[in-house]
Amino acid sequence: MSRQICYCFGYTEEDIEQDIFRHGRSLIMERIVSEKKGGQCRCAEKNPTGR
Repeated sequence: MSRQICYCFGYTEEDIEQDIFRHGRSLIMERIVSEKKGGQCRCAEKNPTGR
């Protein structure tokens, strides 16, 4: 089972690895960073560790 990386958008470690394999970089990580800058991050609410 792949470790959950992003609780806000449901991405796992495997999702990011596959994204890098397909695109040569992680478009997922770019999306997460962009959404976080736009205030769409809810990690404190969704992540069990509060991060």
